[in-house]
Amino acid sequence: MYLSRKTFAFNADNPGEMNQKRQVFESVMKTADVTFQNLDSSEISLTDVSHYFDSDPTNLISKLRDDGKKPNSYIADTTTANAQVRSLSETIRLDTRTKLLNPKWYEGMLNSGYEGVREVSNRLNYTLGWSATSGQVDNFVYEESNETFINDPEMRKRLMDLNPHSFRRIVGTLLEVNGRGYWDTSEENIEQLKELYQEVEDKIEGVDNS
Repeated sequence: MYLSRKTFAFNADNPGEMNQKRQVFESVMKTADVTFQNLDSSEISLTDVSHYFDSDPTNLISKLRDDGKKPNSYIADTTTANAQVRSLSETIRLDTRTKLLNPKWYEGMLNSGYEGVREVSNRLNYTLGWSATSGQVDNFVYEESNETFINDPEMRKRLMDLNPHSFRRIVGTLLEVNGRGYWDTSEENIEQLKELYQEVEDKIEGVDNS
């Protein structure tokens, strides 16, 4: 998808015309040692939207390179006068700590009810996106997400009652990150997630298991 959509270039002989030059693009990417993105808004961070990981070629470059080497990946935060450049993994950790795993953030979201659970679900899904494109998401991100939103019985019930559809997506996302090899966790956690997925599925479908 990345290569099919991002390999167009303006035609120097016909201004305004764009042509696909995938071979040229791939030959250049094969030599890349560094990837870089710029945060351009103080209101939208790495895991707020899909835009940032959609544009991340970290794993792609390692597949194109003859030596398979993964490039160093950096994010520049230029949203304040004190601009900073951090590694991609550090930026994801910072974003996770300040939002997804921050009680002030998720409690603020959940106080809004149905839509708040959807926001938690979206953020976890966008984090999965970063695992897929870069492999720069630490294991603890998913482990602590599971601990916060799944292993706490009160939180589970709250999410289920507020928005069963988005809760199902949270459970499904955690199962997916484990299935793809992005999250190493206990068999107990996976079994619990599978049971929960069926439970919320039954609730949505109106199945009575009593």
